[in-house]
Amino acid sequence: MSDFHIKHQYKAIAIGGSAGSFQVITKILNHLPKDFDIPIMMCLHRLRHVRHGFVEALNIKSSIEVQEPEDKQSVQRGGIYLAPANYHLQVDPGNTFSLSTDDLINNSRPAIDLMFHSAAAVYRHRLIAILLSGANRDGALGMKIAKDKGGLAIVQDPSECLIDTMPTAALKITPIDYQLNTDQIIRFLAELHEKNKAGILK
Repeated sequence: MSDFHIKHQYKAIAIGGSAGSFQVITKILNHLPKDFDIPIMMCLHRLRHVRHGFVEALNIKSSIEVQEPEDKQSVQRGGIYLAPANYHLQVDPGNTFSLSTDDLINNSRPAIDLMFHSAAAVYRHRLIAILLSGANRDGALGMKIAKDKGGLAIVQDPSECLIDTMPTAALKITPIDYQLNTDQIIRFLAELHEKNKAGILK
């Protein structure tokens, strides 16, 4: 019997994380089916002026290529996208990315709140927002907006997090759908993939 109530044919997955999230995201990417066809966009706090090495490290573990999108690049099925260092990443109407060097949000650029907010405006109830371990409150407000627009809200179980500030902040202001550890997130995505392939989601 399924542990998850997956209702919709989701169009995008947005993942945010900071301190303690790198190992989690690499494990998730490593276990994704190679034909996983829902685009994944990631905003992970990273050193602002280190341009190389981060995406390459993710690609060592990922079953699908991770790329840093360019401004106005289209979101493609099956694509995995990482916000570039020192750039905010947003999704615009028309299913394209935009990059900016606007002011820091929650002392962060890229900011998870901004990515979640923009993705929620575009995908609404067909967005899955996932917030992982982190040391500040970035992502909590964006998660609330995603949930308010009908999206599915998931946080990493605070008891598993290296630093639980991010998911705990989200839990305080939003009725989160699932609190999952890393292995459960992997199972959720696998089940979502199988249901998509079977064509049983609306």
